[in-house]
Amino acid sequence: MAIANLARRFEDGLNRRNIVRRREQGWLPRLTGYTGYGSVTAAKVLARAIMADPDEDSKPFQIPFLPSSAHSFTTQGMRDIATLVAEQAEYAQRGWRQFFTTQVGFLPVTVQLGQQTIETRTDRSGYVDLLIDNHGLEPGWHEATLTPAAGEPVTAPIMIVSPDTTHGLISDVDDTILVTSLPRAMIAAYNAFILHTNMRKPVPGMAEFYDHLLEPVPDAPVFYLSTGAWNVYTSMQLFIQKHGLPVGPMLMTDWGPTPTGLFRSGMEHKKTQLRNLLIMFPNIQWYLIGDDGQHDPIIYDDLAREHPNRVRGIAMRTLDPLEQVLSHGTTEATQGSRKDADIEDAGVPIIRGADGFELLDKAGQLRGD
Repeated sequence: MAIANLARRFEDGLNRRNIVRRREQGWLPRLTGYTGYGSVTAAKVLARAIMADPDEDSKPFQIPFLPSSAHSFTTQGMRDIATLVAEQAEYAQRGWRQFFTTQVGFLPVTVQLGQQTIETRTDRSGYVDLLIDNHGLEPGWHEATLTPAAGEPVTAPIMIVSPDTTHGLISDVDDTILVTSLPRAMIAAYNAFILHTNMRKPVPGMAEFYDHLLEPVPDAPVFYLSTGAWNVYTSMQLFIQKHGLPVGPMLMTDWGPTPTGLFRSGMEHKKTQLRNLLIMFPNIQWYLIGDDGQHDPIIYDDLAREHPNRVRGIAMRTLDPLEQVLSHGTTEATQGSRKDADIEDAGVPIIRGADGFELLDKAGQLRGD
């Protein structure tokens, strides 16, 4: 697509000029290690390199220690997390600052995970997205070390899932755990670019709902699947820790142009990530959590139709009419291709509720209580 190629070339040229300008100001490449995941045979390591002021006090948020189970900390760990979040709050910034970054493409990076050391480079947008085979790690939380050719080494937490694990949870973010009203031009701009990053509001009851759903399966991995940009990773990690949601990798995207279009397809991003998780963890049945404002009902219904034995249950937050209008312009909820009764007849229970507390009341239908 000619327009997309022009947009990519413009973006690359602008970024190269910004790198030169930042270097003249004394800035250096800085890696942010994202939460990775994998099996005992292969693991994903995720990170991004951007230019950063070495004198800047605020650093990218990192979990200060590894969780005690697949998705939770010890009681003392939660107290320490609360202290850390309070300390980080003083660095809260207007959301727009997250998006105006200078990525460092094609930067040489050495990645060490378990018994493997890999030499790689960031892609044109500054990302490391590396699948490492034969790492030799046992199930549990570990750390990868990423060392750039220029700049300081960083660590990234890696969740290795046991082959004996049978349950997992995949959660949407916007309007499922986080009140954002995305995508809505004026409100979205306010939430993403104006509102301070520590002021975003959680959907009531979702933390309690997730805790109850996962109580019988402490080894269940949790993934947050979002069409949001990786730029908000730090603020989203702070949000998750602050509001007591389960720990887990975030599967986000890049908003830049692609070889085939000016914008990436959020729906395709979610479908691709879901397929990847099914392949990487063949023994897991998934709880799928989302809302009925956009594509989640269609995506989850399609997955349950194609792989009914891989979906443990679906929980859908129902938006009110005003939220529906803000979401997609009409008061009607997005519907899957099948009625709920047809999905359940295929062996996949589905529940709906206006918030986490209503879903919590129905959670037994998913757990099989």
